[in-house]
Amino acid sequence: MKKYMLLLVLSTGIALSTKAQHENEDKSKRPSPPATVTETTSNGTKITIDYSQPSLKGRQLGSPDFVPFGKVWRTGANEATTFEVSKNVTVEGKALPAGKYGLFTIPGESQTTIIFNKVSQQWGAYKYDEKQDALRVTVPNAKGDIPVEKFTIQIAKDGKVSLIWAEWIVAFNVK
Repeated sequence: MKKYMLLLVLSTGIALSTKAQHENEDKSKRPSPPATVTETTSNGTKITIDYSQPSLKGRQLGSPDFVPFGKVWRTGANEATTFEVSKNVTVEGKALPAGKYGLFTIPGESQTTIIFNKVSQQWGAYKYDEKQDALRVTVPNAKGDIPVEKFTIQIAKDGKVSLIWAEWIVAFNVK
């Protein structure tokens, strides 16, 4: 019995130590560092997007092993990207209530599906559940003038959100 108690105490100690190390991790030192973009739109809606910024490092978007077309992507790296709005809004003309969402995408060659999922806190897209989607919209992809090495999200004052990476720009309107 003493062996089992000792094993239980050691296991608990290791688990708590690992959790504490993860919580105290300096995320800015990750290969895909965290970033936050916030904008208060001209109509007074605050939009905040928390994400991690992967780099291309010579990889090609849409390849089977790197952000493949037709598969759900966490729209960044590490933890799933979160999208938060302070007021009820429309995204590409479709209603989205105020709140915090997991922001996922399904990239394609000519268009991308933007997904707002009710589960905002999750690691990657490993436990993504389509049944938890609050909204999906599909928007066309555009080509930028200069390739961008590090994944970047921008929010304009008019509510246009742009996902920019490699030669791709995927934008959607939040009103």
